[in-house]
Amino acid sequence: MTNFANPEVLVSTDWVNEHKNDPNVIIAEVDVDTKAYEEGHVPGAIGWNWQTQLCDTVQRDIIKKSSLEKLLSNSGISNDTTLILYGDNNNWFAAWAFWQMKIYGHKDVRIMDGGRKKWLAEGREMSQDTPAKKQTNYQAKEPDLSLRAFLPQVQQVYLSSNTALVDVRSADEFSGKILSPPGLPETCQRGGHIPGAKNIGWGMACNDDGTFKSYDELKSLYEGKGVTADKDVIAYCRIGERSSHSWFVMKYLLGYPNVRNYDGSWTEWGNLVGAPVEVGA
Repeated sequence: MTNFANPEVLVSTDWVNEHKNDPNVIIAEVDVDTKAYEEGHVPGAIGWNWQTQLCDTVQRDIIKKSSLEKLLSNSGISNDTTLILYGDNNNWFAAWAFWQMKIYGHKDVRIMDGGRKKWLAEGREMSQDTPAKKQTNYQAKEPDLSLRAFLPQVQQVYLSSNTALVDVRSADEFSGKILSPPGLPETCQRGGHIPGAKNIGWGMACNDDGTFKSYDELKSLYEGKGVTADKDVIAYCRIGERSSHSWFVMKYLLGYPNVRNYDGSWTEWGNLVGAPVEVGA
């Protein structure tokens, strides 16, 4: 991991196994819900439900500052805690949590490389116990909105030569052949992609075992599509969770200085009256 621009944001399954009982380390499994967590998880890990705990459940938005402070306080997390995130789907929900932790200024947050998939494949110990955590008084910072892109900002810059739009959805979603992956409810009125966007699927950044590809492989993947460090990069998907994974790759593993996650993504753009849309590959 040392060849990444910020190798400290990743930890191995070995590291987690060695430090899972450290008093200043909190491990959180982040999935779409907590079903997998309840079946078994890294010993000592807490479980976070993406649908109910890491999104605003009333209006479409990220978690509010006060809600994040409550979640982290109830999870036993202090401002100086080393927070380790992992989950299913090659850590895409863990990456969403990482993105929000950075928006609200948590200093030491890391992702377990390979996630739940690698931990299971290695036959490591699993637990069904829900650990009791000592209540803290977490104080979040004001949100750093430089990490997030909103619709008006995307509308202003999407055709700029200084901007690289990265659509991280599947090729069929990008082309407009399908509106959303099978079984997922959030959808749009029109299929296709934002004009000028490059299709670099989020999963292309991962190896078969769920770990991230090497720095050189990732650099070649993005630069091969013209997505370079000198550009203002905006990643999007359908609702922002997969694009948070690609945001993490570009900002932290490759070290691109200006990367934002457009979490409104295609369910916002594809529902706009009169919005420009491209279809096909």
